[in-house]
Amino acid sequence: MKNARYTTWLYRILALILAILLFFYVNSTKSSTSTQSTSSTNNTSLTATKTMKVSVPLQLNVNSNKYFVTGYPQKVKVTLRGPLALVTTTANTQNFKVYAALSDLGVGKHRVTLHQEGLNHEIESSISPAKITVDIEPRKTVSYPVKVRYNNQNIAAGYSAGKATSDVTSVKATGAANEISRIKQVIAQLTVPQNTKKTVNSQAVIEALDSSGNTVNVILTPSTTTANLPITSDGESKKVGLDLNAKNGSSGTTYKLTSNVTKVTAYGSASQLKDLDNVAVDVDVSDVKNNTTKTVTLDTSDNNVTAFDPSTIKVTIKATTN
Repeated sequence: MKNARYTTWLYRILALILAILLFFYVNSTKSSTSTQSTSSTNNTSLTATKTMKVSVPLQLNVNSNKYFVTGYPQKVKVTLRGPLALVTTTANTQNFKVYAALSDLGVGKHRVTLHQEGLNHEIESSISPAKITVDIEPRKTVSYPVKVRYNNQNIAAGYSAGKATSDVTSVKATGAANEISRIKQVIAQLTVPQNTKKTVNSQAVIEALDSSGNTVNVILTPSTTTANLPITSDGESKKVGLDLNAKNGSSGTTYKLTSNVTKVTAYGSASQLKDLDNVAVDVDVSDVKNNTTKTVTLDTSDNNVTAFDPSTIKVTIKATTN
């Protein structure tokens, strides 16, 4: 009887040991399978390929101080193919360039092949277009006066326009010599709204035009200006002088104000102009420490008139410490 109980317990212990060994064996198999699966996924990710198209600026290798190039696209399409991670990073950073080698070419039209530089050697690429036609011409820069142009028909009936002025009186036009030779005039195109009854003062785009009024392909510096067009009713007008007054000056400082304009034309009714002999022109000198020149707008409300021509004047300020 004692031997039977001993045998029973022995079998129980052996069964427990086998169960524990079986448990560790199963877990080990699962872990190995999981590791192999993860490794397989990582390898797949690393070896996957991707194709992407990106748009990049086209650069020109040329002596830009001597030549001016036209006819080329500003951007080109590049198809990238290679490892997924590399292609994605390259498309996002665009840490490569596409260029046309023009340094060894002379004046005239040329058909050139585009090249790339900076791509990882594991990435294949193709450029579209692969070739372009460019026109290389001698570079030239010429200064031109600026005239303000506007649509006179947009001025309301019973009103007239004075002389249009521009903050920019001349510009530099840079471009191919053959394009520069086409320029007949440079204009600041001022937009005048329909049925306008008051002075227009706004930004205007500067354009170079040929004899037919077509825009010439050149670079203008500057390319915009502030233009002013005084508009007044067809009433009375009167030549009046200027009374320049320094405002907001510092104590202990004397300000001398002068202008190359001594008289302006005031517009308004007979009663408005009757007692007006001088225009009060207030000039803010709070920021003046040394000699300077300011553009000042003549105030119609303070002087009780409809308009002035010109509506702005340049005032030279000389500051002297007492």
